[in-house]
Amino acid sequence: MTPTTETTVGIGGAAESTDMVLNIGPQHPSTHGVLRLRLVLDGERIRQAEPVIGYMHRGAEKLFEARDYRQIIMLANRHDWLSAFSNELGVVLAVERMLGMEVPPRAVWTRTLLAELNRVLNHLMFLGSYPLELGGITPVFYAFREREVLQNVMEEVSGGRMHYMFNRVGGLKEDLPAGWASRARGAVAAVRSRMDVFDDLVLGNEIFRGRTRGVGTLTPAAVHAYGVSGPIARASGVDFDLRRDEPYLAYGELRDTLKVVGRTEGDCLARFECLLEQTHNALDLADACLDRLADLPPGPINQRLPKVLKAPEGHTYAWTENPLGINGYYLVSKGEKTPYRLKLRSASYNNIQALTELLPGTLVADMVAILGSLFFVVGDIDK
Repeated sequence: MTPTTETTVGIGGAAESTDMVLNIGPQHPSTHGVLRLRLVLDGERIRQAEPVIGYMHRGAEKLFEARDYRQIIMLANRHDWLSAFSNELGVVLAVERMLGMEVPPRAVWTRTLLAELNRVLNHLMFLGSYPLELGGITPVFYAFREREVLQNVMEEVSGGRMHYMFNRVGGLKEDLPAGWASRARGAVAAVRSRMDVFDDLVLGNEIFRGRTRGVGTLTPAAVHAYGVSGPIARASGVDFDLRRDEPYLAYGELRDTLKVVGRTEGDCLARFECLLEQTHNALDLADACLDRLADLPPGPINQRLPKVLKAPEGHTYAWTENPLGINGYYLVSKGEKTPYRLKLRSASYNNIQALTELLPGTLVADMVAILGSLFFVVGDIDK
């Protein structure tokens, strides 16, 4: 019998399963921002994920207490810089509710129109930037082309390109410029005619579908647990939209046009599809508002306010369906010209917490696909 020889080779700790902690970010705000992800990795697979926030915190809620009701609109305008008009809207709705103020019909319909145009602008940014994060550079050029068309009409009516500052307690700053409605209608038609770029170029791309289908699945239970809202929640089968379920502005009269877009898959692809289909519907809603404005008789666009505006003592909560999800303001007044307390509930803050549920078990290579599909703005987290 031939003798056998056993040889033991030491290969060190690399052969053992060891965890590695990897910090992603924080980076510049124009990337996915001043957000840090602390990942615990087992090889190429993520075991734990913790979003670390606060690097961009402005303390807006505390600043609200030192500004009067006209000035706080400027502060509220900025946390989600892609949804400035919608941010303003929640504040003025809260103050008007405290005052028991009824806004002129012309202002109601114009607000609804501008809110939907702002929704399209927000969604176009993500429809272009999300494929870019997965390696597809072309869609972002188309997205910015369409954004520019709508930005022009928003700038004409308000004077601002990102921070519109057009809402006022009691209505809007001023009436629409002469001929603006027809130019807005032309802009909506032009954007709608080219939206098939995203249907064909992005959704029709096999690589895009391969990178997003079945990746980052968010369950309805997790949606409820983390307070996720907006297109991300509806992509997981949670059918909730304040425009339909608790109508504000003119949405109660737009039920025939308003379509609440939803999916059941809950993956990255479903979230993108919801965003795209909701953009189509926002363009339809904008057209419906323009039709109604054309039928309205001439009238005021705002209410006359006293020189010093004071909300009566009490509290209220006004929430709106912002482009990224539910945005709420809890206003507490002691009868002074400044809020005693104004608490902001932003959509991105809740939505981003779902990363702790989404990332564990996935590959590092899929992290960017999942992160980008949550469609968040860092200022909306660190408000």
